[in-house]
Amino acid sequence: MSISMQDYTLAGSQEVRHRVLRNTYWLLALSMIPTVLGAVIGVMFNLPVPRGLLGFGLFLALSWGFIWGIEKTKHSAMGVVVLLGFTFFMGIWLTPLLTRTLGFSNGGTLIMMAFGGTASVFAVLASIATVTKRDFSMMGKWLFAGVVVLILATLANYFLQMPALWLAISVIGIAIFSAYILYDVQRIVNGGETNYISATLSLYLNVYMIFQYVLSLLGLGGERE
Repeated sequence: MSISMQDYTLAGSQEVRHRVLRNTYWLLALSMIPTVLGAVIGVMFNLPVPRGLLGFGLFLALSWGFIWGIEKTKHSAMGVVVLLGFTFFMGIWLTPLLTRTLGFSNGGTLIMMAFGGTASVFAVLASIATVTKRDFSMMGKWLFAGVVVLILATLANYFLQMPALWLAISVIGIAIFSAYILYDVQRIVNGGETNYISATLSLYLNVYMIFQYVLSLLGLGGERE
């Protein structure tokens, strides 16, 4: 039985895709360690994370700085170091939300529910993106536009302070970043993303934002001690 060069090329391409996906999942799991560490340190020492409009602007500036650094170093081991530094920073930035949630008598339960719910969403959607024949590539532009609208709505709500608007932002945010999991995982599966550090960054941001929005929603039903 003869095997054509095209078959060799196809097999090699599939192996590369599987390796990128495997490395991405391993690095994503690893990235949770500095995130948890940053969150624990932030809560234990009550680190003064800026809130409000100033805090949001600072968060965007620092996040984009880290993302720029990750993209510049993604082809070397330093990219992993910068990525893990970014996830540590993101853990610290959860301090206000976690502190507020832990102020409820069932705060610990709410955090575990948010973590479990986020993990379940990721597992289900990543599995769908891996096996489905449906093409999610057309969602990219719409999802990016949705993120822009989400940022603008969040900025507006710092002035309006409308609980109903924040509720809508959280629900829409969960939907957008859940859809991004489908989009990003399928890009890896189809060979559209071949760098596992960049792939991990994308998936990490999706998971982080979903967790944050889910925990915010669950906090609406928190029980005061």
